[in-house]
Amino acid sequence: MRAMMIRALCIAVLTFAPAAAFADGAVTPAVPSPAGPAKPIVKKIFSGTQTALGQDIALPQGNAEVTVLTYEIPPGARLPVHKHPYPRYAYVLAGHLKVSTGDDTKSFSYGPGDFIIEILDAWHYGETVGSETVKLLVIDQAPPGESNTLLKQ
Repeated sequence: MRAMMIRALCIAVLTFAPAAAFADGAVTPAVPSPAGPAKPIVKKIFSGTQTALGQDIALPQGNAEVTVLTYEIPPGARLPVHKHPYPRYAYVLAGHLKVSTGDDTKSFSYGPGDFIIEILDAWHYGETVGSETVKLLVIDQAPPGESNTLLKQ
């Protein structure tokens, strides 16, 4: 009889103790959220079919090599006049950048969060605006082994 009472008491404790603990907030149950598992957040940053100068984007014919670079352009710096024979894309991580055509007839201003489809096969240069270093994530698509930046002589 005593063994039956101990068994009944153990069953009662094992049954009701967890419920009592949850009731006073002492333990959080390991139950999936009603909303389900966390889902990734995808935000479109940019979509476009033309460069900053209004040129249609044309990918290199044949095989292409993708190169990803970071640029840090200090305050007051100006890049030399150059051009890109193949598509180049840039994402502004920090700072403010002004890009001008080589003849200074057009200019474009970019800041943090801007995505740039760079001018294709036309002379241009970039320079920082303000006191913050410009930080860019740059992506080139060019035939394997070829440079995508040509400096004006």
